Amino acid sequence: MRVSRYWRGTFLAWALASLLWSCGGGGDAPEATKTPIASTVSGIRPGVSPFIAFVDIKVEDVDRLSSVRYRITPKPGSASRPVSVSYDASYLRGRSYVVDRNPIVTVPIFGLYAGYSNRVDLEFNHDGRAVETLVADIVTAPYVDAGAVYDHLAIRQAREPGQALGFDFFYMKSGLGSPVVVDSDGEVRWYVPGTPTSNSSMLLNDGFVIGRTGAPVMTRVGFDGSVRELPLALAEVANFHHAIHKGKSGVLAEVDIRVGSVIDLETNLLEVDPNTGAIIKRWDVGKILADHMQAGGDDPLRFVRLGVDWFHMNSAIYDPRTDSLIISGREDFVIAIDYDSGRILWILGDPTKYWHTFPTLAAKSMTVGSGFYPIGQHALSITHAGDLMLFNNGQASSNQPSGTPVGEQRNYSAVSIYSIDAVAMAATEIWRFDREQGVFSAFCSSAYQASVDGSTLISYSVADNGAHVRLMALDANRSLVFEFEYPTVGCSTSWNAEPIAFDAMHIR
Repeated sequence: MRVSRYWRGTFLAWALASLLWSCGGGGDAPEATKTPIASTVSGIRPGVSPFIAFVDIKVEDVDRLSSVRYRITPKPGSASRPVSVSYDASYLRGRSYVVDRNPIVTVPIFGLYAGYSNRVDLEFNHDGRAVETLVADIVTAPYVDAGAVYDHLAIRQAREPGQALGFDFFYMKSGLGSPVVVDSDGEVRWYVPGTPTSNSSMLLNDGFVIGRTGAPVMTRVGFDGSVRELPLALAEVANFHHAIHKGKSGVLAEVDIRVGSVIDLETNLLEVDPNTGAIIKRWDVGKILADHMQAGGDDPLRFVRLGVDWFHMNSAIYDPRTDSLIISGREDFVIAIDYDSGRILWILGDPTKYWHTFPTLAAKSMTVGSGFYPIGQHALSITHAGDLMLFNNGQASSNQPSGTPVGEQRNYSAVSIYSIDAVAMAATEIWRFDREQGVFSAFCSSAYQASVDGSTLISYSVADNGAHVRLMALDANRSLVFEFEYPTVGCSTSWNAEPIAFDAMHIR
């Protein structure tokens, strides 16, 4: 590994700081500078995967350190922006990477290219009064995926350099291990070996929270490769399943619950503190529906069936505009409930399915004047413009009572965006992407937008009769920017996939 150092005076610091970080973003130039404190790189250590390393730097005035930022130079010809990460010194101190009066500062570097000599520019801010930069060349080992999946990318359409897109990196929630971060050129840029399957996972400030599929345990996996386990503070929880999303004050986690000797399958939702495992709130969708049906004169036992996967919750999001939860049950419908009371606000789903034969549920049903109803849907989200988006799989119900209607079956999947009018109880499908009706992904799958401009990442998890994952990126004008393909067995490679801002991360 080769390490070099350079530093700058007052005027040059302003000019070079603007030039060096204009592509990477994050943070303002200091209002004033002094002669930089002379710092030196004392060592570089590899992390748990080729995408992570630790740079140890001797800093003479460590007590005044306020932030550290680094930028990884992209490979020649890359269409992706550089990885750019800023750490508050308070975060580094909390993780013991900075210890006052100890001159050695450790900077975790993640997002490196594997099998490559990475140029990493580091910037140190000392209370906004002195800025210093260092350059480190970090040589990494090659990446070989033991499962021959994530290093077996087929690029069906490459992103061209300069082609606009609202995200440059995304992560796949994997049934094979930790989330896998990939850039828009198809380069793997992060993963941590030996961690739980990450179908049930979510991005946090400094890494991911993962729900165990076989136990009531949350795992925090840091971008630095650290792993910490948090048991849930609720004895009845059997395991996590499907998604984790941002809640009102914690994270929304979908769990199975033990009821005596029976497992209540895929109807319970928890809001959990991801730092402690404490339960903030709980909703039992089966009980909410059963109480509503019974109050209106329907027999809930014909619909809500303990020990049977009759609902199959696979996505749940919090909508702060209405203080409500929107929940997807693949077998039945999308339902909105009041956050505090659990009162049913509306139901959006295929009216030719079994659920619509119950008058109490049909009375809460939204009409779709034209366009698709959600069928077998996954991955709810609120779009850049404030509408409801989901992956519209098109797969009919598969676990309803024998002889009851299973609803429509399509032979292709789509991404649908709906405008919701909760007063008129009407939904309008205002946009659809169906790849010319050419791709069918019966289960799993997702579509999520980048927050900056509405560019969309789509994961067809079981395309081509379950042989491949197909990932597509659409720009703000909804033109195809890239299309990648990976091998898969079931939903293992990319259950869901979401954009991630490795080009502008601020870790606090």
